[in-house]
Amino acid sequence: MDFTGKLDEAGARALDAGSELASTRERFLIPPSPAHESREAIYLCGNSLGLQPKTLRPALLAELDDWGRLGVEGHFHGKHPWFSAHEPLRAPAARLVGAEPHEVVVMNSLTVNLHLLMASFFRPEGQRTKILIDAPTFPSDVYAVKSQLRFHGLDPAEHLLVVGPRDGEHTLRTEDVLETLEREGDRIALLLLGGVNYYTGQLLPLGKVTSAAQAKGCVVGVDLAHAAGNAVLKLHEWGVDFAAWCNYKYINSGPGALGGAFVHERHLGRGGAEDFAAFTARPRFEGWWGNEPESRFQMGPEFVPVKAADAWQLSNPPILALTPVRVSLELFEEIGIDRLREKSLRLTGYLEQLLDGISDQGLEVITPRDPDQRGCQLSILAHNDPEGLHARLQAAGVICDFRRPNVIRVAPVPLYNTFLDCYEFAEVLRGV
Repeated sequence: MDFTGKLDEAGARALDAGSELASTRERFLIPPSPAHESREAIYLCGNSLGLQPKTLRPALLAELDDWGRLGVEGHFHGKHPWFSAHEPLRAPAARLVGAEPHEVVVMNSLTVNLHLLMASFFRPEGQRTKILIDAPTFPSDVYAVKSQLRFHGLDPAEHLLVVGPRDGEHTLRTEDVLETLEREGDRIALLLLGGVNYYTGQLLPLGKVTSAAQAKGCVVGVDLAHAAGNAVLKLHEWGVDFAAWCNYKYINSGPGALGGAFVHERHLGRGGAEDFAAFTARPRFEGWWGNEPESRFQMGPEFVPVKAADAWQLSNPPILALTPVRVSLELFEEIGIDRLREKSLRLTGYLEQLLDGISDQGLEVITPRDPDQRGCQLSILAHNDPEGLHARLQAAGVICDFRRPNVIRVAPVPLYNTFLDCYEFAEVLRGV
């Protein structure tokens, strides 16, 4: 995309005027600027925490009203009955990650879901005992993987494999992942990837890597924290075994929001008696909300799992936490991830060209330049005083984030960011 002639304020405004999704910004609460409270901030931090939809407050109040008006009867007689409140979220969440509705459930938080899924799908046996992860890895994933290994009596120093960028490079080469799988695959029980790398913003070719890993007999799991709501995903088509994600970044469901989990349908016992027997025999931590709804309140001693990702759900969902996810998914359903991705490609490409104009000031964008290898995040490596630079950006009205040792992450989110946001950020960056 060439934005020559539009890399000024008038050009940014013209691009916004020609964008069919420009009005979606009006559906969100934009924080005030740290520099001028009468102005909106240049908010480029949706990769860390998405903004609040304006329809959320009345939706939460409606649930509180149902609780006050109905008490326990709200489980069956409220506007959104609590007994089945998670069920309507399956289809929109599934469309967001490219899955079938029965493969998806909204529950828990990201790392909790990763643990529950690894308890079922990381089954070290014989020489196949290792977990392979990509780097740089989000610390919580490292902690989770190491603790899973120790839970099975395995030393992470010996059984955790890491494939990362080559010396002097910032992003991961697909051929290095494939070579590691070819060399070590017979000893790898689980490949756990980040869909979009939290630090560099790199989007991995999940379909290609999944096929290679499974050809070597490895189970494939994916952390979609920075990919869900950001990139177009096809989990079912790619054949990923399981995945988990949070809903508080690009899916705008609030701090610490309930996450999502995916289990491919071949693991859900839907193919007949033999499949169901294997499904029920799979090790899994269980609770009553994973039971078939028909038997859930019979209070019997035997667990009869739902033939869906719901089988991994332990408890009834917290309704006040589920509501923001429902509200946000309604927006995605109305607008569509494909349209958002189309705008995202233009918005991020525009910001990239603006940054190219100031790259000689000790700054380097380390996110891949190929739009197919990134989401909307651009990671800027600052060679000089990175923490001080971030502080000056904040003081000038920019809300973005800093990751040690020297990366400032900015994410023009297509739901609420504009071309003018990108232009104004570049001008502030140039000035400080």
